[in-house]
Amino acid sequence: MMKKILGLILISTVLSCNTLGSKDGRTADIEITERNIPFVWEAANVYFLLTDRFNNADPSNDVNFGRTEETAVLRGFEGGDLKGITEKINEGYFTDLGINTIWMTPVVEQIHGYTDEGTGITYGYHGYWTKDWTAIDPNYGTEDDLRELVDAAHSKGIRILLDAVINHTGPVTEKDPVWPKEWVRNHTPCTYQDYETTITCTLVENLPDIRTESDEEVDLPPQLVEKWKAEGRYEEEIAELDEFFERTGHPRAPRFYIMKWLADYITDFGIDGYRVDTVKHTEEYVWNEFRQVADHAFAEYKRLNPEKVLDDNEFYMVGEVYNYGISSGRAFDFGDKKVDYFDNGFESLINFEFKWNARQQDLESIFTRYDGILNSDLENFWVLNYLTSHDDHDPFDKEREKPFETATILLLSPGTSQVYYGDESSRSLIIEGAIGDANLRSNMNWDQIAADDHVGEVLSHWQKLGQFRAAHPAVGAGKHEMISEEPYYFSRTYTAGDFKDKVVIGIDLPKGRKVVDVSSAFENGDRIIDKYSNTSLEVKEGKVEIDSDFDILLLAKD
Repeated sequence: MMKKILGLILISTVLSCNTLGSKDGRTADIEITERNIPFVWEAANVYFLLTDRFNNADPSNDVNFGRTEETAVLRGFEGGDLKGITEKINEGYFTDLGINTIWMTPVVEQIHGYTDEGTGITYGYHGYWTKDWTAIDPNYGTEDDLRELVDAAHSKGIRILLDAVINHTGPVTEKDPVWPKEWVRNHTPCTYQDYETTITCTLVENLPDIRTESDEEVDLPPQLVEKWKAEGRYEEEIAELDEFFERTGHPRAPRFYIMKWLADYITDFGIDGYRVDTVKHTEEYVWNEFRQVADHAFAEYKRLNPEKVLDDNEFYMVGEVYNYGISSGRAFDFGDKKVDYFDNGFESLINFEFKWNARQQDLESIFTRYDGILNSDLENFWVLNYLTSHDDHDPFDKEREKPFETATILLLSPGTSQVYYGDESSRSLIIEGAIGDANLRSNMNWDQIAADDHVGEVLSHWQKLGQFRAAHPAVGAGKHEMISEEPYYFSRTYTAGDFKDKVVIGIDLPKGRKVVDVSSAFENGDRIIDKYSNTSLEVKEGKVEIDSDFDILLLAKD
């Protein structure tokens, strides 16, 4: 199984107070000076966005394939595209926020038709209703747009995750015929009673389930053959498939076709990882197979593009095992069977438990418990924590009443953090007229960021914490130790080879003068800086003294 491999990147970022946010510009008043910072996946700060809802930089691609029916609220394409994400990368929005990984919803071509099954007319704006894994949906942009996005992100030390869907195709519509029965099942709904009734079935009505268990060799779906011929790329696609199956020795079974198509986004564009969708609804051995295909593709990309290699990190795969929580340790329990997905291709799983911990436990309890599990049961593996997501109907702060607390809990907890787009700007999660998960998927509130002073303050808080996390792997991956219960201080220490990183953090402190015992982390005479107030300090008799207007301290060596 993969180990946590360290890769050094050089970050040289100076942040000013007049580049982002309000009419005059807002950003955190913090400076990251040039130093070698290891990129460590378990300490990463991931920004998750819906490609269609983040930023529309190219209105010319807003309508394609006759998708012109009036939809239910927020259930059609809104215009967000790859160029819009690249625009914000180049503006420094993600860098200012301390983001070092961007996870985008799938960009593959979606079904052309719509569904109307209880929530009103809905198109595949979200990216999970695949029609053709080999093409980028023109509503999102082009291959050149994706290549430009990845290159722009890499130039700023930001990794790119795409979303891998192997479990199902898109729904059947008048414009989108069902795939052949050798490829999919479409009339066996999941009942979720046990292992079998969770994986060999359709997740919901009219969402054809790929026969991932099958090793039977199948021909290409006729609709893909017809489509590729019309687009003039049939021979090229067939030649690539022939090469793939000859090299791997895999049977021409449905899952291996899809693995090949997903691997092309690695070799062709240089993406750094996949967030894998609906993991527990597919046989676990499939993910080991996908891991091997992805690893080979990533190695090929690095071999063919040595000048673009960021570091020696391996390809990253984080799995969505719905309802998995860190308390489960290594195994997910189906009732009649336990499966260890960490032993089946994944170094990380999404932690669905985190929001409940944030509601029910104090910070020290969360930090100590997570530190213990990540350094014992999950040693060499990690979890992706979140408080808001695209399909979690009960987010931590649905009313957006606790944006500062949300940032503090999420960004200072052990493990990988996942910021959902708009967490940092209090984007509304309750939209008039929207039904269900459409509430969670509104357009990014750029106008509100520019005009609302309160939102500016919220954004500044997220920026400061995010930048500190990005600059100090100890925050997410370091060993946790409480220094003082009241006032609350703790240290985190991370060591890998010659690299050492130590931080001291204080939360919910009295404003004004503070004296902090930092002897467990720093030496007398050390120059340290409070990154929240941007104040330089010197350690004297094991302590630092600071007078600040904030109730939080982020201390590290200057």
